[in-house]
Amino acid sequence: MVRLVGIALVALGVLALVYGGFTYTRDTHELRLGAVELSLKQKEHVNVPVWFGVGTIAFGVALLLVARK
Repeated sequence: MVRLVGIALVALGVLALVYGGFTYTRDTHELRLGAVELSLKQKEHVNVPVWFGVGTIAFGVALLLVARK
């Protein structure tokens, strides 16, 4: 189980370093006037810091080394 978590953390850290963030869409406003319906969707981007990616990889490798013994 510890090895699986370690592998997942290493993969997550690599993805964080490669992509640097992620984008998602959220509904911000909605207007209904009888049969007419209007909605506004807004794209948001979240930056993932480099230290998070490196730290996640390091922690995952540490877990893999501990599980190895």
